[in-house]
Amino acid sequence: MGVIARHSFRVGVVAVAAAAALVLSGCTGSSESSDGSADNTLKVWFPGNDQNEIDLVTKTIVPAFEKETGAKVEVTYVDWGDISTKLNAAFAAGTAPDVFGHGPAATADFVANDRLTPLTDYVAELSDADQQDMAAALPGGQVDGVQYLMPLSNQGSLIMYNADDFRAAGLDPDNPPTTWEGVEEAAEKLTVRDGSGEITRSGLLLPSQAIARQQSFATLAAGAGGSTLTDDNTAAAWNSPEGVQALDYFTALFNGPDAVSAALGQDYTNAPTAQQPLVLGTASMTMLSSTAMEKIKAAEPDKDLRVLPPVGFEGSDPAALGGAGTGLMINADSENQDLAWTFISYFLDPEVSAQYTQGIGAIPLRASAVDTDYVKSDPIMQAFLNAAPDYIANPNVAGWVQVRDILDKNLEQALHETVPSKDALDQAADEADPILQANG
Repeated sequence: MGVIARHSFRVGVVAVAAAAALVLSGCTGSSESSDGSADNTLKVWFPGNDQNEIDLVTKTIVPAFEKETGAKVEVTYVDWGDISTKLNAAFAAGTAPDVFGHGPAATADFVANDRLTPLTDYVAELSDADQQDMAAALPGGQVDGVQYLMPLSNQGSLIMYNADDFRAAGLDPDNPPTTWEGVEEAAEKLTVRDGSGEITRSGLLLPSQAIARQQSFATLAAGAGGSTLTDDNTAAAWNSPEGVQALDYFTALFNGPDAVSAALGQDYTNAPTAQQPLVLGTASMTMLSSTAMEKIKAAEPDKDLRVLPPVGFEGSDPAALGGAGTGLMINADSENQDLAWTFISYFLDPEVSAQYTQGIGAIPLRASAVDTDYVKSDPIMQAFLNAAPDYIANPNVAGWVQVRDILDKNLEQALHETVPSKDALDQAADEADPILQANG
């Protein structure tokens, strides 16, 4: 982004900070200390446990924000598995943070429970250049057209492959498969078995653990031309012929004499870098986030690891799960609303945003990042940014987390061949439709 656009954004941050100071000086209650002075303290919760991100945020970005604004920020990181439960408990107790992070899919439920401050008016105060630069990600934080979450990055999952394994199997790494059928054919050639027939190197691994299997299924279903929900978001659409095709494909990867994937249900995506299948040599292709790929590439610089563009089934358009990443929201009950927005908008500043996404290996939030050295020098980032037109996201509707868990539970049964694909998807739809209709 040019100097003019960056300057206009920074002026906006300072202006909001000044407004926050004026507002805070007239507040009473919890926003004022016992001696009558303004309380410039924010309580902020971030989700996750990535030490690189924790250090970057708590030791670099937040101290710089405090120095610039004079505010005090209390940062807490909460594991993803606990963030929703702890937030709900904090809301019930009246101790929820002023600002908190979560994935876009949770936004609609917070809105339905009146937990969030609408951010549309704040966003409207940003320059046109800034709004356009973030235009691809902003809709991911909207519910019924109203902005509630500000994404800090984009996210996506693509397949990373070992080019040396391709060559050894007689495949051309410069011309990787372009369809899911082609991916499976390549995986069959890449799969290695021991004398008893057990897979010792998977040709392909798609995430199959709890929750992640729903994301893999959504990717495959979109690549078959299917949808997760109906257009009005009031009913499941995953039990379509396209959904069945996707789940049959997913199941076949792990089962039968032609299986190409081992360790059904194991969580390789969150394993330490040293234990990643591509590092250990126990897989030739794995679906991963950009952050995981960056860590693997840094740990194994001599490996010829590449990123496969999104693929679809024959006759369908390519698709990949992606879109707006984790973002920040403002607690509707916070008495420091403007200061909370100042904090969020600081993370959106072009320089800070670039520092944050590069520091954690995330896909940049801003389209202008394509011209940064970070992206130009990084084939992984280039691949994820080039894939942006093919990203599809999970629905951002009230009740989605409950609906997702219902689908996930039934997908598990199909993957273990306890229930046929069509029956599993029908059962999931029967359980989920009342929830969707009640929230529609």
